[in-house]
Amino acid sequence: MKKVSVMIVEDSQVVSEFLHHIINRDPRLQVIASVRSGEEALKTLANTRPDIISLDIRLPGMNGLEVTQRIMNEFPTPIVVVSSDVEDDELKISMNALRAGALSVVQKPVGLRHADYERLSSELCTKLAIMSEVRVIRQRYRTYIPKPEVVPARQRSTLPAEKCPCPRVLGMVASTGGPNAIVQVLNSLPADFPAPILLVQHITPGFVRGFVTWLGGVVPGLKVVEAQHCMPLQAGTVYVAPADVHMAYAEPFQIQLLNTPPVNTQKPSGTVLLKSLTPLGTGAAAVLLTGMGEDGALGMRDMHQAGAYTIAQDEATSVVYGMPAAAVKLGAATATLPLEEIGARLALLFNPPSASS
Repeated sequence: MKKVSVMIVEDSQVVSEFLHHIINRDPRLQVIASVRSGEEALKTLANTRPDIISLDIRLPGMNGLEVTQRIMNEFPTPIVVVSSDVEDDELKISMNALRAGALSVVQKPVGLRHADYERLSSELCTKLAIMSEVRVIRQRYRTYIPKPEVVPARQRSTLPAEKCPCPRVLGMVASTGGPNAIVQVLNSLPADFPAPILLVQHITPGFVRGFVTWLGGVVPGLKVVEAQHCMPLQAGTVYVAPADVHMAYAEPFQIQLLNTPPVNTQKPSGTVLLKSLTPLGTGAAAVLLTGMGEDGALGMRDMHQAGAYTIAQDEATSVVYGMPAAAVKLGAATATLPLEEIGARLALLFNPPSASS
């Protein structure tokens, strides 16, 4: 079996050798290059093309975000960000690196005698092996955020009349490539979006709270919070599923957190969230964004069969067309849309024109 070739970008020689040991002991992986800076990484990539890059986020010279932008623009290669801190500015850089094209962020393994050594080492190696299979494309990092699309009145009738009255709550699920997609969709919604948004983003558990803080900073038009059990739902608020529990909708219009087994190997699971919205029928809507695997597809199918309006991101704009493809295959998607059109469709769905317009 051909091993996955790995480049390590890490400024500390000690840590680099530590990662080298961890990665090379995994039978799936082989380190083919170790460099100390982003500049050195770019020079090496001109002649050496690894299957995956393990990227330290805090580097001398260019930081991890700048390196990610350059690599994705000049030598598109799957990148896993390895971060040692889940709380401070380093996390913000990591999240922005995800938005710039990095596929995942994992916690840097700790010393051999640490209780979490085996778990963190295993997570790093598994993530490198899985993400190496993602076909990434050349992209330029955008700071421009498009304004919501204004839908001409003559197009507004394309939404089925039976979908009215408009939904009261939105479920959204994303995985690999999700942070950038989520930001684009949420920033395309109107400031007066009249419903709560329940969000499941697959992410390393230690990074969830940092993700919530980061998302709140890049989506200024909406309030972003980490969901709590029995938290009442309010319009214009994004409720992010906490780590290691399932998030579900429950009456009377509130959050329910469930400590039940993983579904589709995920906890929180998008399928659990979307299935909980099924009893609302047309009173709920769902969006399934880019991601590896099938999580969310079965839940979206149940919602669709109950009359809910459901949207799957299309293949052309998905970083990984896994979860949306599974939903489409099940016939679970009312609409399959490019990323840049999803926000406008949601705005129309939740703010339908009056009969006189």
